[in-house]
Amino acid sequence: MLRTIDLRGTRPTPSELLGLVPRAATDVQAALEPARELIDAVRAHGEQALLDQAERFDRARPATIRVPADELAAALVALDPEVRAAIEATIERVRAASLAQVPAAQTTVLAPGAVIEQRWQPVARVGLYVPGGKAVYPSSVVMNVVPAQVAGVRSIALASPPQADHGGRVHPTVAGVAALLGIDEVYAMGGAGAIGAFAYGVPDIGLEPVQRVTGPGNVFVAAAKRLVAGVTGIDAEAGPTDILVIADGTADADFVAADLVSQAEHDELAAAVLVTDSVELAQAVAGRLAERVAGTRHAARVRQSITGPQSAVVLVDDLEQAAAFANAFGPEHLEIQVADAEAVLTRIDNAGAIFVGPYSPVSLGDYAAGSNHVLPTGGTARYVSGLSAATFLRPQQVVRYDEPALREVAPVIAALSAEEDLPAHGEAVTARFTAERAGESPRAARG
Repeated sequence: MLRTIDLRGTRPTPSELLGLVPRAATDVQAALEPARELIDAVRAHGEQALLDQAERFDRARPATIRVPADELAAALVALDPEVRAAIEATIERVRAASLAQVPAAQTTVLAPGAVIEQRWQPVARVGLYVPGGKAVYPSSVVMNVVPAQVAGVRSIALASPPQADHGGRVHPTVAGVAALLGIDEVYAMGGAGAIGAFAYGVPDIGLEPVQRVTGPGNVFVAAAKRLVAGVTGIDAEAGPTDILVIADGTADADFVAADLVSQAEHDELAAAVLVTDSVELAQAVAGRLAERVAGTRHAARVRQSITGPQSAVVLVDDLEQAAAFANAFGPEHLEIQVADAEAVLTRIDNAGAIFVGPYSPVSLGDYAAGSNHVLPTGGTARYVSGLSAATFLRPQQVVRYDEPALREVAPVIAALSAEEDLPAHGEAVTARFTAERAGESPRAARG
C-alpha cells in the first residue's frame, strides 16, 4: 500500500535529500488569499462575519460566539467520569513536564557593580486554538492551556469551531475540559476567521487582541497564522500530521504498522513513513498494514493517507542513512525502533518529538506521556520546536551597573561608538562624568 523510495547504493547530499522526502500536496501559499479575505471580513464586520463563517464552513450558526458561563459549567458537570479521570491524569503529567520547560532566572556578575539579570517573562494574553473538524480534541485543550498556565500567562482565551451535531455550540467535551482547567473565555469560532479574531480582536463581543496564537489546524489555519505573524506571535504553521518510523530487522512489524495507522487516521493528508535497512521488515509491515487498514474504523481515510504521495517506505543501506533521511524530512513524530536506539538518537537533529523503543508509540505522546502533542508539521521541525511553556515566555535581560562599573567600561563604549560613527552613544556615557571633570559632584551638577 505504501510506495517505495529505494535509496540503497546511493548517498544523496543534504540538499538532494530535501528533494526526495515525500510531502502532502498542501500549499499554504495557495490558501493565503482565501484566509486573508476571511480575516478582513472579521476585522470589518466582527461577530456577524464570524457567525456567517460558522454557517458557511461548519454548517452551524451559534447563538453567540462567546460561550456563556452557564454552558461551560454545565459541560463540566456533564463530563463522562471516565473521560474526566483520563483528562485529569493527562493534565497532571503535562503540567509536571511543562514545569521543567521554565528556565530559572540567572544573575551574571561581570564585575563589581556590573550585573546582568536574565529573566523569563510570560506574555500577558494568549489565544489558543482547538480544531474540531474530523474529530473532537479535548487533549488539545490540555496541551495548549497547561503550558500557558505553567508559564504564568494571566489572560487565556480559547476558540474551537461550533459543531452542527451540538446545535452550533462548541463540542461539550472541549467546553467541559476548558472549564475543568479554569478557562472561562471560550469562543465558538474556527478556521482563519478565529485566528484573525485573536490577532486583531473583536470589539463587539469584547474579545481583546492577544500577544500569541497557538494550536494546530488545517491549511487555512496555517495560512492565517502566517498572515497575522506580524501582528501577534504564533507557535508554528501546524498542518496535517506526520509520523516517521526508523526501524531495523529487530522491530515488531505489527507495532510499526499499528503506529503508522494511528497517525494516518487523523487526515487523508497525514504522512506515514517507514525508513528501514531491512527489506524483510518492510515486507512484513506491508502485510500487517493491509490487515490493520481493513479492520480500522476510519479505513477509507487511512487508506487515502498511506497511498498518498506524502507516505512511503524508504529503503536505506544503514541506520546512518536512515537518520540523515529523517533529518531531511523533519518529522513531527519520530519513532526509533532499532536494536541500538541510542546510536540512532545521537544522529537525530530535526524532530518535533522523539519516541524511543517499542513501548513508546506516538499515541502515548498524543495523550498520556506528559509531552506536548502540538508539534511542527510539514518539515518545519527542521527549524521550529513544539509547543511548550517556553512558547509563552520571552527572555529579558535586566541591566544594573553602578557608577564605578560604568566608568570602567566607558572607554570600550567610546571606542566602539566612534568606530560606528555614532558619537552620541559615547557622549551618553561621558555625560555622566562631565560634572566631575569640571570639579563638581554629579549630584550638585544635577541640582
